[in-house]
Amino acid sequence: MDYFAHDTAVVDAGCTIGEGTKIWHFSHIMPDCNIGVQCNIGQNVVVSPEVILGDNVKVQNNVSIYTGVICEDDVFLGPSMVFTNVVNPRSAINRRGSYSKTIVKKGASIGANATIVCGHNIGKFAFIGAGAVVTKTIPDYALVVGNPARQVGWMSEFGHRLEFDKNNEAICLESNEVYILKNNTVRKK
Repeated sequence: MDYFAHDTAVVDAGCTIGEGTKIWHFSHIMPDCNIGVQCNIGQNVVVSPEVILGDNVKVQNNVSIYTGVICEDDVFLGPSMVFTNVVNPRSAINRRGSYSKTIVKKGASIGANATIVCGHNIGKFAFIGAGAVVTKTIPDYALVVGNPARQVGWMSEFGHRLEFDKNNEAICLESNEVYILKNNTVRKK
């Protein structure tokens, strides 16, 4: 076993878990999950069947990741955030097999207590504010907050808000990388 699982964690058969990954207290990793290398799965986390987590994904305490979710490399999932996988759940109606997919792209961060309604992808390096309720697809580098979530700006790959000048260029305060805003899309120069 090339990963660590706390004695109280449950890891079901059929999971693939990468080297250096840590799974903490009272977490449940369900069958057929694929978890990358160097991930950190906090306390009381549920990873449902067939979920895919890339490398270096950080999952904070009390997070539920349901079937249909794919998180690419370097994703951060804040404390008590939750994904959904059915748009119209009913207790008496079984909708297994009709789960909607959600992809969280490389480097995205989702804040504490945020909710991601299924079927809406999160762009690379997007930043979802704490408590936000995402009801639509979020573009790369977007900063969104509120319920329902609305875009209020753009973020760098280092997690700093970008301020664009008259030439539609912005510089990350930490990395000094230059970003370009064109046609409501951000990219690195």
